[in-house]
Formats: sequence, structure tokens, C-alpha cells
Amino acid sequence: MPTAHVVLYQPEIPQNTGNIGRTCVAVDAKLWIVRPAAFQIDDTKLRRAGLDYWQHLELGDAANWDDLVSQLAPRRFFFLSRFAKRTIWDAEFQPDDVFVFGRETSGLPDTILDPDDPRSLSLPTSSHVRSLNLATTAGIVLYEHQRQIRQQQAERS
Repeated sequence: MPTAHVVLYQPEIPQNTGNIGRTCVAVDAKLWIVRPAAFQIDDTKLRRAGLDYWQHLELGDAANWDDLVSQLAPRRFFFLSRFAKRTIWDAEFQPDDVFVFGRETSGLPDTILDPDDPRSLSLPTSSHVRSLNLATTAGIVLYEHQRQIRQQQAERS
């Protein structure tokens, strides 16, 4: 069973997806692609960024948003956006959570993202930075998820 699920909604940059896939392998998370993507899954740039870890990646595919939701329900969804009112430090994560990231150029559409929803989260950044790279953001979120899960397990022991 994956520790978490990372959803890339219509990703545009294969190198980001490859790097996120490598991070997913590192933490035993499953990567989901919501189509259409701006590249093919066998894109050489994606494979190069994922290095030789790609063969170990658990990869899910969704034809569209509704297909993804039906495949992942009833798991808890979190939506990452620089417009979210809460930060990842305000959230309490659990095993098998779903983290949804939008397109590199436009983020998540309004039909998915409500910045006021408590499940919408951002990374705290200074006013000098508009946003972070998608792969960097996904890595930070996944490792915060891992940190919280390990802390919860230690407290139960």
C-alpha cells in the first residue's frame, strides 16, 4: 500500500514529473497523472529525470478529474496552491492521503480548487517568491507527510 498519493493534474513539464516520480519512489508514494498531459509517459526527458528509479514507480492513470476521484475515493484529498489560506504546517496528515498539484503554468482550475477550503494548502514563502518549482513543492509536501506519519507512529509506540 502506498504511503501517500501524488496527483499531477494535466502536467506540462516532463522533467518535473520525472523528478516527482523519483521522490514518490523514495517515500513509497503512488504517482497519478490526470490527462491530458503535455507529454507522453515514455518521454525521454521524463525518464531521464526519473533516472533508473522509474521502473520502481507505482503509477496511476486517470482519463479526467472525475475518473481520478472515483479511483481514489474515499481517501482524504489535499489541494496545493499558492492561493490557499492554510499552509502545510496547519494540516494533520495521515497515511494514504492524496496530494493534488496543478499545472505548472496555471495551477488547479477553480472547479477543483477553493482557496478557502481547509483542505487547500500552500507552502509558506516570503513575499519575494511568487511560487516554487512543482517538483520542489511536491518533495517538501511528501517529506512533511512522512515526518508527521513517523511522529504519529512513534507516539503510539
